[in-house]
Amino acid sequence: MMDALNLDDELATLKTLSAALGRDRLKTQAAGGNTSVKAGGLMWVKASGTWLAQAKERDIFVPVWIDPLLTALQAGDPRAEKATDFIASDLAETTLRPSIETTVHAAMGQAVALHIHCVETIALAVRADGEAAIREKLAAAGLEARFAFVPYRRPGVPLARAIQAVAAPQTDILVLQNHGLVVAGDSVAQAAEWLDQAIGALAVPPRSENPPADLAGLAALAEATPYRLPTDARAHQLARDAASRRVALAGPLYPDHVIFLGETIGAIAAEPAAMKRFLAATSEDDLSPLLVVGDRGVLMRKTLTASGEAMVGCLTDVAARIPADVPLKPLTGEEIYALTHWEAESYRQTLDTPSARGSVTS
Repeated sequence: MMDALNLDDELATLKTLSAALGRDRLKTQAAGGNTSVKAGGLMWVKASGTWLAQAKERDIFVPVWIDPLLTALQAGDPRAEKATDFIASDLAETTLRPSIETTVHAAMGQAVALHIHCVETIALAVRADGEAAIREKLAAAGLEARFAFVPYRRPGVPLARAIQAVAAPQTDILVLQNHGLVVAGDSVAQAAEWLDQAIGALAVPPRSENPPADLAGLAALAEATPYRLPTDARAHQLARDAASRRVALAGPLYPDHVIFLGETIGAIAAEPAAMKRFLAATSEDDLSPLLVVGDRGVLMRKTLTASGEAMVGCLTDVAARIPADVPLKPLTGEEIYALTHWEAESYRQTLDTPSARGSVTS
């Protein structure tokens, strides 16, 4: 853990890096991902529901006392889940909760931890053969000795315990099955270096895009319905590309998909009669946030939030990197239930609004 005297400089550097990670849609999306730095018995961790992209514009880091939090984690104390009882209130500049992954960061012994939802990693981590494929890529890059694969667990305390079970002191790179990437280091610069190396090693090129969608036809199909065209036309590749369509309709593959896009993506034929049948057979509460329209394109619920639309972008990017013949590992019904009935995720959803747009880069 670094000296407390270095904290101000390291936290400023972490904010700059966090903002850059948050503005790159290939590295993290919307309120996903979280970062932290430890010094003097404290850990400054991103607040739940905030966007890394806003790290330099808002006070999004919460100070948490590490030792009592770890004691609670080891003891099975339910207070470890929210971690609100361990906030250093006299230093906190926000009333927001610590990240839902606070115990994950506390469980890492290094001074700095970076957790992102990198599409390159997710595209491998949702495959049935994901661990073998990931291990092969990291071994080829000389990173296998620093790597551990973490079987899927619900984010928060279950994931923190799973990390403690597999991570060794030299483990700086964690790939979380059906979730994402965690990289740690003794400084922000060192963690950033490992992060760049890990992402580079796990890189998967996307397929070429199919011809553009018929936007006028899709707009006509959506007229006078609860649906609209997506803001980003790249989302239509989820329908235009057969391999991507398979991924989109396979079921939720990672936690933020469940939270912001729901448990099911709808699918209809590209004709007005099919839309009418779909709307007649589905209650308003059960309408899918995302609708695949044959092989023509996709439509989004008009009520879809900023995070929901960002997650459509994430799914588009992930699906474009998964071969058509690779078996997938969707989340199970039990795993989905654990997410949808978790108070911490319900809290995070309350902070999401349709107008909370964040700029990202491709």
